[in-house]
Amino acid sequence: MGGKSCRLAVLTLAVLLLAAATEGAEPPPSCEAVRKVFQLRRLGPLGGVPESPRAGVDLQVCTSKSPTCCTKKMEERYQTAAKQDIQQVLQTSSAALKFLISRNAAAFQETFEMLIRLAENYTSTLFCNAYRTMAAEATVHVQEFFTEVGLFLFGTDVSTEEFVNRFFDTLFPVVYNHVINPGPTDISLEYAECLRVARRDIKPFGNIPEKAIAQMGGSLLPSRTFLQALNLGIEVINTTDHLHFSKACSRALLRMQYCPHCQGLTLSKPCMGYCLNTMRGCLAAVAEVDLHWQGFIQALEELSGALSGAHSIEHVLLNFHSLVRDALGQARIKGPELSEQVNKICGPPVRKPKESPGCSFDQKKDNQGLKMFSRDSEETFAHRRKEFVSHLRLYRAFYGSLADQLCGNELAAADGLPCWNGEDVIRSYTHPVVGSGIKAQSANPEVQVKGTDPVISQIIDKLKHIIQQLQGKSFPRWDLQQTGSGGGVDEQISGDCDDEDGCGGSGSGEFKRVLKITDRMPDKRNLSDVKQIHQINDGSTLGTAGAGCTAMADYMTFMLISLVTLFLSLW
Repeated sequence: MGGKSCRLAVLTLAVLLLAAATEGAEPPPSCEAVRKVFQLRRLGPLGGVPESPRAGVDLQVCTSKSPTCCTKKMEERYQTAAKQDIQQVLQTSSAALKFLISRNAAAFQETFEMLIRLAENYTSTLFCNAYRTMAAEATVHVQEFFTEVGLFLFGTDVSTEEFVNRFFDTLFPVVYNHVINPGPTDISLEYAECLRVARRDIKPFGNIPEKAIAQMGGSLLPSRTFLQALNLGIEVINTTDHLHFSKACSRALLRMQYCPHCQGLTLSKPCMGYCLNTMRGCLAAVAEVDLHWQGFIQALEELSGALSGAHSIEHVLLNFHSLVRDALGQARIKGPELSEQVNKICGPPVRKPKESPGCSFDQKKDNQGLKMFSRDSEETFAHRRKEFVSHLRLYRAFYGSLADQLCGNELAAADGLPCWNGEDVIRSYTHPVVGSGIKAQSANPEVQVKGTDPVISQIIDKLKHIIQQLQGKSFPRWDLQQTGSGGGVDEQISGDCDDEDGCGGSGSGEFKRVLKITDRMPDKRNLSDVKQIHQINDGSTLGTAGAGCTAMADYMTFMLISLVTLFLSLW
């Protein structure tokens, strides 16, 4: 009886102790905070999120010995979200740089277009003023020439030497017909073709075509390379903004960004050292762009300096009409000698009924406005290039410090605050922090980096190529006093269109912009999708069949105001 009473007392005590222990324990934590964030981020259906912690035996990355608020399906959605988050942060960090380059690329391209139109006006007006009888024919060739200038400048694979020679080849029969050996009728098409072919042997324009080739090559090629380089800069940014993350990186981003959610730690941020290791591992290939990006900016800066002064595209294009005027003057002076040479090669002129129309010309020109534009625009444009490069220089180390920027500005916890180390919230990260670049990642404790990214390697190759182009340009020097800046042959030329007047006239061609700034990473840049020049019907159309040539003061004023407005808007 006493034994039974003892056993009953012991059993009763055990039950009481167990009840007391049960009453003293805290209730299990809720997953309510996790559910709210999951729903707010629209990561998936809320029904897939547990209401209370559960065993996470099926988790691949966010593993924990304690109960978890995550499921395998949530882990997959978190991993997708982590990659999207980092891409968004990358795009935000590069937004100012991308805007700087794309805005200036578009502005420079628009300025080049306007320069081409104005240079064509100057050259066409030279014929309208000084050589009215052949103006309609000549301006057709002027239009064709500046079409090819635009095609070359915006990426078409044409030769400056070829289209300059082609211009003077086609100009010679017209000059012969109207200046060297004028007659009551025009020369036949066959005879004109003979003159065109013989021009390079006869050299009716002296060495002016060679000077034009040197000047055009020395200004158009660097300007074209400059534009191509800016487009490549945009492509580099688009490529790094849409980076393809490896499987190891994706898992590391998931662990850093969303694995704390599985433990209900929705407000925690990664430790700085932990963030740096993770991001330097994921951006190891991007860090390899750094050296070439710095070389790219330096090469752009050097080329920008070489594009100023007499080598600038604005100086060469806006003074091309002076070269043409000198060429016409030389042909006129050597008229008798040229006639003998032509007779030896092509025989006496074979003529047909005259069809060349005359040229009507409005004598009202804003000469002072043209002088001011010619003097001020080059300084303004050169200043704009210099200002752009000085701003771009601030981004020289952009790719070398990208991981540090992302962690310091966006991702990591502030110093001294509790932070996530990939497993728990602690006071400080204890693992060593590796450097940037692929080689440094061999000791990275957070991300395993196997090798280079082929997409990044391709963009690096493009940077190397454009740097060679930017650095490999030679800019020939020429004596400006011998290329139509006054005196000599100029004094022999009839007409009232001189160099100081600028020969502003009617434009016959209009370029349409093709620069496309896209958010998607382009597979291939098509720089040969160039502008087509169309005639405009504003009373100054130069028809290919031989229409009249009219220089409109209002049109020239509009062109000048447009250019000045463009330059001022870029400041």
